[in-house]
Amino acid sequence: MKYVFRIVAVLLFLVFFGFALKNTQDVALEFFWGYELRGPLVLLLLGFFVAGAALGILAMLPTVFRHRRDLSQHKQRLAVYEQQQMRRQSTTPPSADSIVNP
Repeated sequence: MKYVFRIVAVLLFLVFFGFALKNTQDVALEFFWGYELRGPLVLLLLGFFVAGAALGILAMLPTVFRHRRDLSQHKQRLAVYEQQQMRRQSTTPPSADSIVNP
């Protein structure tokens, strides 16, 4: 499996490297108020890809932190339940002499 992953990684690298070599022409990205950004197409695409990935990670952070908080609360509850169960099991069951027949 490790070899398959490496082969796929090398193939993806070669595809993206070829894409970068074929798209080196300068492009102009025009923003509002006359602001213009010029640069190679590959660098602009890479920059926007990285910016999108960073925004996606930032958007996921509240959910990740909420899940981590919930997980720690569930672990604490589980520890309490396990302690209660251990206490119940550690008590000695009633002996036969303590049962009274009516």
